[in-house]
Amino acid sequence: MTSGRPVLITGLGVRSAFGSRGTALAEAVEAGRPAFAEVTRFPVAGRRTTVAATAPDAPRLADRLAEVVAETGAPADAPLLLALHADRRTGPLAAEVAARTGRATRVYTGACVAASTAVADAAALIAGGRIDSAVVAAGYLVEPDTFAVFDAGRALATDGALRPFSRGRRGMLLGDAVVAVLLEARPARPPLARLAGWGRSGDAYHVCRPRPDGAGLARAVRTALDRAGAAASEVGWVNANGAGSELGDRAEAAALGTVFGPSGPPVSSTKSVHGHALEASALLELAVTVGVLQRGRLPVNAGWLGPDPDCPLDLVLDAPRPHRARYALSVNAAFGGANTALLVAAA
Repeated sequence: MTSGRPVLITGLGVRSAFGSRGTALAEAVEAGRPAFAEVTRFPVAGRRTTVAATAPDAPRLADRLAEVVAETGAPADAPLLLALHADRRTGPLAAEVAARTGRATRVYTGACVAASTAVADAAALIAGGRIDSAVVAAGYLVEPDTFAVFDAGRALATDGALRPFSRGRRGMLLGDAVVAVLLEARPARPPLARLAGWGRSGDAYHVCRPRPDGAGLARAVRTALDRAGAAASEVGWVNANGAGSELGDRAEAAALGTVFGPSGPPVSSTKSVHGHALEASALLELAVTVGVLQRGRLPVNAGWLGPDPDCPLDLVLDAPRPHRARYALSVNAAFGGANTALLVAAA
């Protein structure tokens, strides 16, 4: 099953702990050089964890979102699909961004797959001929409320490192991400990459624990491959969800094993460098995946201490690997059993 009209990625705007230069983010991800440092944006005294991947300034999220949307160079009539963290500030923030960008706006708040769900919706509309272009944007800046919640829930790593799929991992760490991606069917400029396929699923196994066999995530990946008409053997790299949790990493490894078998593609989780940006993570990871295809070097899975026998993956360790992959896969999972997979092809 192919997706209809092509869905091309033609514009990007990115802000992260590495600033506004895409090359700085790409180089750090490639080398496995994390941005985690002591939080200075708000008080963290008394917290179990005191580090995150934050930009050195204290920006307004609405300002950053307006900036990255403008940087995509999107046509004035392209709608905006906007992924945000859900709290009392969501409505006013979305209204301000819509007014400042002058775009019809739909808001997504579906936890850690909010942005990838928005990408899938935009791609389906473009592939089906209902629209010619769309901007997907997402933003999360590390702030005291969510930091306190995840710290109190013992979800944050107390050793200052996010160690996906590694022995001795202790959890995730938060990070800044404000990203916009322009998707088009008929671009006026050369594309950066092509969104070849997308898939999503819900397994509703538990409110916060993943299904141990990863069946839902495996189904999302297979849907993305089927939509692209691609074989699993054509995937040259997986940008994993890999948030550093014991149960989540093992379930994801099981899902990848189900789809790709024991000799699957190389795997990294770039969260190990830029942190987990909640609703914005999937869009930052999509942007990173596009960069990896362009640069032809697979990034290091940082924070590695040693193998976990329950995560038998071909992890990229020690140094980047030169590689020219036809496809790269970016996968995400969220509380409640929501899963997404985005299959990206080199331009």
